[in-house]
Amino acid sequence: MSQKTAITEFDLLLIANQIIQEHNDFIEGMRADSVEEKDGVLVFKGNYFLDDNGLPTEKTTAVFNMFKYLAHQLSKEFTIQN
Repeated sequence: MSQKTAITEFDLLLIANQIIQEHNDFIEGMRADSVEEKDGVLVFKGNYFLDDNGLPTEKTTAVFNMFKYLAHQLSKEFTIQN
C-alpha cells in the first residue's frame, strides 16, 4: 500500500475546489466547505442545493456525485494532518 501525504484541511479544500471548478459537471456555486476523514476515507461537505423544505433538487445529485468523486480520487493520495 502506498504512503499517503499528510495535508491540512485548508490545503485539501483548496485542491478539492480546484478539481470541482475544472470538472465538466461543475455547477455555479458548487464547492466543498469542509472535509473530515472517517476510516481512511475523506468526506467532503458543502451546499447540497436543497429546496425550501430541505428536499433534494436536480442539482443535489450532481453535488453528491462530485463529493463522492473527490472522496475516491483524493482518499488514495491524502490523509488529514493532525
